[in-house]
Amino acid sequence: MTKQLGGVLGPLVTTFYRQTGELDVASFAANVRAHLAAGLHGVVVTGSTGEAALLDADERSSLVDAAREMVSHEQWLIVGTGAESTRTCLQLTRQAAHRGADAVLVVAPHYYGAAMTAEALMQHYWRIAEESPVPVVLYNIPKYMHYALAPQLVAELATHPNVIGIKDSSGNRELLASYLNVQSNSFAVLDGNAQLFQAAMQMGARGGIIAAGLFAPQVTLDVYEGTRNGDTALADAAQARLTPLGKTIVGELGVAGVKAALDRVGLVGGPVRSPLTPLGAEQLASVDALLRDAELATAA
Repeated sequence: MTKQLGGVLGPLVTTFYRQTGELDVASFAANVRAHLAAGLHGVVVTGSTGEAALLDADERSSLVDAAREMVSHEQWLIVGTGAESTRTCLQLTRQAAHRGADAVLVVAPHYYGAAMTAEALMQHYWRIAEESPVPVVLYNIPKYMHYALAPQLVAELATHPNVIGIKDSSGNRELLASYLNVQSNSFAVLDGNAQLFQAAMQMGARGGIIAAGLFAPQVTLDVYEGTRNGDTALADAAQARLTPLGKTIVGELGVAGVKAALDRVGLVGGPVRSPLTPLGAEQLASVDALLRDAELATAA
């Protein structure tokens, strides 16, 4: 692969029909088209924001197929394939590769958290890297994993030629810095925390997979481009707008918050899948207020 991992990527939501709860592929595709037209450098399908844990195998395949039609080969199509067993992760990874994924994003197993020793995780990730037909991106999200990928483990995995980077959603500067210590021409660090995005870029991150970028693409891109081009005023102003969106809509309200924000800016968020629950009236009002404060035009 000639292109280097980087830029601002959108972790796509998965759209469902409100009446039936079935997959709404047309709305999903329309969202992808809009995100890329807004300037995002690629997308992530079936990640945390995409409710991947609530999807079946056929739904995952349908989403990858739909996204592949929209995403050019200059842009990134990354597919989340993390699973609790190495076997299932490899099955999902091969399916994603077969359907045209440029790379896979692999969250660490976490149900048997106490058993996820450095040795167990090393064996898991190394085997995936060895057998995956496409490059592998590590995924550190302590909020859901309930632990973090150790810096030494990441440093060792970064030496594998098929491991091309890590998405760090910890929001922890020290941990991010430890990952950046092993960044190289063949291993990129991407930030997954909107509140830390400007700082991450200043520290040397190559970009981010930012959920707020789905409903605030230009704001997120301004942080990225401003930091890269030395336009501190642009980056500072954009980060000030981005931080409350990331903190509350994404960090506190979660998938339902992101979907509500998408509905408000004229894209399709729609319902979440049970057992997730929709936002209440007060939470929706909070989303509206935050979007107004960030000077984002709303359709509501």
